[in-house]
Amino acid sequence: KTFTAVSILIGTIIGAGVLGIPYVVMRSGFSIGLLHLILVFIIMTITMLYLGEIGLRTKKNHQLTGYASLYLGKKGKLIMLIAFAFGIYSAMLAYLIGEGESLSHIFFNSPSYTLYFGIAFWIFLSFLNYFGMKALEKGEKYGISLIIILVISIIIFTWNKIDVSNLTYANPSNFFVPFGVIVFAYLGFSAVPQLERALKKHKKLTKKSIIISNLLVLIIYTIFAAVVLGFKGSSTPEIATIALGKIFIILGMLTIFTSYLALSIALIETLRYDYYLHKNKAWLITIIPPLIVFILLEFLNLGSFTKVLGIGGIISGGLEAILILLMVKRAKLKGQRRPEYSIPYHSIIIWILAILFLIGAGFEIISAI
Repeated sequence: KTFTAVSILIGTIIGAGVLGIPYVVMRSGFSIGLLHLILVFIIMTITMLYLGEIGLRTKKNHQLTGYASLYLGKKGKLIMLIAFAFGIYSAMLAYLIGEGESLSHIFFNSPSYTLYFGIAFWIFLSFLNYFGMKALEKGEKYGISLIIILVISIIIFTWNKIDVSNLTYANPSNFFVPFGVIVFAYLGFSAVPQLERALKKHKKLTKKSIIISNLLVLIIYTIFAAVVLGFKGSSTPEIATIALGKIFIILGMLTIFTSYLALSIALIETLRYDYYLHKNKAWLITIIPPLIVFILLEFLNLGSFTKVLGIGGIISGGLEAILILLMVKRAKLKGQRRPEYSIPYHSIIIWILAILFLIGAGFEIISAI
């Protein structure tokens, strides 16, 4: 049961966002990047444990918007939807940039054709989303396998080429650069309710499963960042696979493909089943905004895989985390059942978290500008 629960959570957390971690860690230095990895691990683990407690205090299973509606009302539900949608839109936009740039490097060894390949990728995925939903939902389950294969392959083929000097420098002026991308790479709140449903009568394993999952993610991200940065040093690209050869670029493209697919399906289904929108309307609301922003950014020559991930992680992850902390306060007072575990709570946690995300958001926006 624990293995199943851990697989669900890791499968949701680890996505194509991992490809941006080595670049942002390179900009700050490995020691500072490692500090961010550990800090975000602590923040996300505590927040997920609170979310797990909310689920255990509630008789019926809900998604994030459902818990927000129950404990924070209609406004809370709306803000949670906005945070959820913003995170998905940011990811879809980043993946259009990433896939377009990867294809451009495959065919022309240059990022010059990112716009055209990105639009082609968008057309293909939009077509699949509309006509192949049922089949794709099954195929997406194998996306995590592709990502794990990619990460392990990169580690195996490059570990003996590591230059330790690439891991020893630090750039304190870029101290906050890794924060947003790493937060994005850790986002997996939506999987906690699924994890609890999978455990069924073994909900006492929720706490253990969340801690193990996040610890494994921390280990994977740390090793991946160390190996790629140790190998490429200051030439580490925004999308880690681009500097490692065409085989790795193709594997990276597959991970972006499955991640884009999973997120777009999640938003379409949220709009259809939680907000009762017609299939066509939900589909259009999901696919159009990322394309418009992608074209605009490419025309202005502002498209950046890691900057989009960073802003998306800070805003979406920050809002979701703060809402969860507000919900757990209500759930502890108005919960419908006695939970299998309870995490101590104090309002100071909300303030610390809010300040961290505000500082991170400020630096992300300044960096983007």
